[in-house]
Amino acid sequence: MSGSRLPEAARVVLAGIRLVNGTASLFAPATFARKLGVDPETNGPAIYVLRMFGVRTILIGSALLSRNPEVRAHAVRLAVRVHLTDAIAAAVARASRQLPAKGAKLAVITSSVNTALAVIARKSLR
Repeated sequence: MSGSRLPEAARVVLAGIRLVNGTASLFAPATFARKLGVDPETNGPAIYVLRMFGVRTILIGSALLSRNPEVRAHAVRLAVRVHLTDAIAAAVARASRQLPAKGAKLAVITSSVNTALAVIARKSLR
């Protein structure tokens, strides 16, 4: 893939990850919670939080695919900060034992991959 097409491909892949994870969080929050190692039966509020996360994540993914170049560019500009913050939040949740090691590792890896994709996608703005 040529260097000029890589940022666009990264943006589309990032959008796809966001849409899949957002949809899972919104429509199957108990399943998503279990993947993070959280028991939805004993942590009912997690379902509400995951649904909010799902909405946020779907909106970000949709903005990354917008036909409007200004909306797309804005989403790309914010993506590095959003995903880096998500990775840090997952690491902090692990360190404070708010998430089990396996779930925190999954969240840190996913958010780190998203951060890398966002960094690559940002090159399309130059």
